Amino acid sequence: QVQLVESGGGLVQAGGSLRLSCAASGRTFNPYVMGWFRQAPGKEREFVASTRWSGGNIYYAYVADSMKDRFTISRGNNQNMVSLQMNSLKLEDTAVYYCAAALTAVALTREREYPYWGQGTQVTVSS
Repeated sequence: QVQLVESGGGLVQAGGSLRLSCAASGRTFNPYVMGWFRQAPGKEREFVASTRWSGGNIYYAYVADSMKDRFTISRGNNQNMVSLQMNSLKLEDTAVYYCAAALTAVALTREREYPYWGQGTQVTVSS
């Protein structure tokens, strides 16, 4: 059984930074795609960023246009891990952030194509 466990969420002031991490545990798990979605109160879950394996130790990274100047996604040396560096956080970044993964190539921004999900980690940005 595969589990995705997020860490790094918390309370931060606007303009601050947080780094989220996600690690997969369980059976041998080499996700082709690992990424992040978020859900703010009263809103639908939205795509944040994702990575797709491109061969060897190379991963293609894609961040939502509205966040790409502030957020960076990366895969660790251990391909079972993915991190999201969030800088210049805004009040509207407050949400539960979910790690998601897939073993095959999927459309990176479509949450329905990710079969594996973490429980989520709360990020709260205060003024």
